[in-house]
Amino acid sequence: MRTTFNQSFTKTLTALFGVVMLITSACKKDHAPLPADTGKSASNNLSTNAIGVSGPKGVCYVEVNNNDIRNVGNYTLSTGQQLFDIAIIFAANINYNTTTQKAELFFNPQVTNVLNNKVTYIQSLQAKGIKVLLSILGNHQGAGISNFPTQQAANDFAQLLSNAVTTYGLDGIDFDDEYADYGTNGTGQPNSSSFVYLVTALRNLMPSKIISFYYYGPAASRLSFNGVTVGSKVNYSWNAIYGTYSVPNVPGLTAANLGPAAIDIQSTSSSTAASLATQTVNNSYGIYLYYNLPNADSHTYLSSVSNALYGKPTVFNSGTSTTGVNFYQDINYTGTATSAIPKGTYTLAQLQAYGFVNDWASSVKIPAGWTVTMYTNDNSTGTSWTLTSNTANFTTLSPNANDVVTSVKIQ
Repeated sequence: MRTTFNQSFTKTLTALFGVVMLITSACKKDHAPLPADTGKSASNNLSTNAIGVSGPKGVCYVEVNNNDIRNVGNYTLSTGQQLFDIAIIFAANINYNTTTQKAELFFNPQVTNVLNNKVTYIQSLQAKGIKVLLSILGNHQGAGISNFPTQQAANDFAQLLSNAVTTYGLDGIDFDDEYADYGTNGTGQPNSSSFVYLVTALRNLMPSKIISFYYYGPAASRLSFNGVTVGSKVNYSWNAIYGTYSVPNVPGLTAANLGPAAIDIQSTSSSTAASLATQTVNNSYGIYLYYNLPNADSHTYLSSVSNALYGKPTVFNSGTSTTGVNFYQDINYTGTATSAIPKGTYTLAQLQAYGFVNDWASSVKIPAGWTVTMYTNDNSTGTSWTLTSNTANFTTLSPNANDVVTSVKIQ
């Protein structure tokens, strides 16, 4: 489905004949057949914080080499809820250090940009209730999630992943067993314990974060070791073949945690996407997987899916839309202004992605029917003011709200 190199990642279902060429531009690859589905999975008691309307959660991979992950937040249902519940940064790599003979976590320049500018790219989505995960896969160097030679090696790599989640304020990790080229650089072949050790260690390090598995590769047939199942450690798993419907066979996960339908927004027909959505609802599965969200407005295509999933069309809200709350540095809506801030609960760091400055605002414009609660301290604490209409001068509020606002809640 997808390929990756140090400079470029692509997850596209296109046939590749012959040997994979190691080049700096993306190549394209077709998938081999998956293991047969053997029935429903056992119950999974792990909780998550993914959001959404009643119905399947929307999960969307974004090729950040080519597209802006913030596009995920530009789509809502006609009733205002976000279309996508989870956005996945595609992708970070597992590189192999031939000197230390250890797996290392690698970010290419585009992924690095997203992570280093977390306020802009990650927190702006989280402010809308969208969870942001980082996808991890091989890089043609012999290291992958299925060939850690020892439990300690798996634990060490799990620590690197946990550190990244903490450092960049992510909501979890997605595993993808592709492009490792097992055996390269003298590395071992896939073994039965590696993936179980890895997800067990990561779950221990991140008990409340999301862990997901893109159901593909050697790991898909190595989901149990010494009585421990991968399904008891991960939250979700989804089908890896775009344009198809296939239930991942992950013991320990219930239907609510599985996504049998997968689409490529730029290549799966809207009729097929709608049909897969209908099957998902009819069979009571909890995930619908999207891939390849472009920068261009795709709401017409996505409506074919959302109408089937939720009975509601999709609306595109451009990142430059004027629909939202605008704060101004000076009274009477003058001076520097923020960009339009959509509904959500915002810390100071999250507001900064929209151009907001701490203890700076003096006036605000509020769309009709919206409510804004402003707070003097971060994380919606301290003295508060609740506004339901444009307010030209914060000094007229009681108490004086001029140049003291730090966090806000917009409803």
